[in-house]
Amino acid sequence: MTPETAQPENSVATSPERAPETPAFDLEKEALSFAALEAGRVLVYESLDAKQRFKNKVEAMPTTGEPGRRRGLGLWVLAEYERSARELAAHETDDTAAYTRARCLFALRRFDEAAAIFQRLADKHQQEPRPRSGLLEAKLESALLKKPEESTKLGEDLARSVAAAPGGFAASVEGLYLHGRAAELQRDLDGALEAYERARTIDPEHMNLLTRFAHLAERSGLDELALELYEELVLLRGIDTRALLNLGVLYEDNGRDADAASCYDTVLRNDATNERARMYLADARAAMNMYYDEDLEKKEDRLNQILRIPITDFELSVRARNCLNKMQITTLGDLVQKTEQELLSYKNFGETSLTEIKEILHSKGLRLGMPRDEAVASIEAHARRLQTGDRSDVMNKPILELSLSIRARRTVETLGCLTVGDVTKHSAEELLGMPNFGQTSLQELRTKLTELNLKLKGE
Repeated sequence: MTPETAQPENSVATSPERAPETPAFDLEKEALSFAALEAGRVLVYESLDAKQRFKNKVEAMPTTGEPGRRRGLGLWVLAEYERSARELAAHETDDTAAYTRARCLFALRRFDEAAAIFQRLADKHQQEPRPRSGLLEAKLESALLKKPEESTKLGEDLARSVAAAPGGFAASVEGLYLHGRAAELQRDLDGALEAYERARTIDPEHMNLLTRFAHLAERSGLDELALELYEELVLLRGIDTRALLNLGVLYEDNGRDADAASCYDTVLRNDATNERARMYLADARAAMNMYYDEDLEKKEDRLNQILRIPITDFELSVRARNCLNKMQITTLGDLVQKTEQELLSYKNFGETSLTEIKEILHSKGLRLGMPRDEAVASIEAHARRLQTGDRSDVMNKPILELSLSIRARRTVETLGCLTVGDVTKHSAEELLGMPNFGQTSLQELRTKLTELNLKLKGE
């Protein structure tokens, strides 16, 4: 059975089932509050079939009057935030429509517009924590965009605002969630974890809380807690791309490659254009094969890493760059497959451009028209030559030779690092700001660099 169809024991990814005839959440009949919308969203996202049925229902609804209001609310359920905000603008005298529109604007990072709506609702419903929470968080995000260097001060301001809010707000799940955010900004990670845990005991299905709690747990090296939280997120909303990708990475770290593949496959069945999920799925599938030649695998990984380098990373003449672009040659992998005759046969591609190309390939131990096996051997020999050189050669070692874990390697690759020297150009703070990279991964990377007498930027 292939990973596309396999559903391993204990897997949380949703498998296709026989679809019922009616939508899981009846938008036309429910007495809608925002809480009802959130509960309905959980039902809609139980499976791809449920989501598709709900989407068909929403798209068929009228755009005006009460049906138009419900249609706009349904678009929020489907995460069609731009359309939902636009259609709900005509219904802002209704508090549910106004609050939902504010959530859409927040998701679209239009924080000041969202804050204006939250302010009006918070003034009208002073004992209701959600509008006040939305107001404080929207103001925070707006300020962080304008003055990211003042994050610590903004965290202190947020903590004071939470404490000063009326009606027991500070002790509510919304107040504790924001208290955790404030603690994170002040670098009090233990305090943030404690606040999130207290909030979770009040409302174990608060999606924003679970998402941030899981991410912080992962960054703090609490993998078991992070795994538990991401599994809860996926159980609450079976099709949650971010949660599924992060959960898949944690599964891989724990050797549960089949479960990881199931997570990535669920993402791709919901969004076939998600290249990150496609790449992760390929890795998980490869890891599911228990029998492999380790030496060959290392060579193949090194080859693939170098062959993924974009042509745009090199200084080429305008003519050579344009010719390669028109020939749909975008990476070294595309280029190494071409022969001199194939390149020279293309209009406007001459000997000068050919010389440029040869120099680029030579710097990587490659040449035009190279068979794959020969390319593997050449890259291996090139790497050995680098190992026997001085400090500059150490800096030119491919990052694969650091033998990093999957999580750490993916992070440095995402940052565009191809060599050990590239890694040392980044600081610990930059790395910790990347998804799925926490203190455990940071310590691992530091240890590997120390073995080469190297350090991260600023250390």
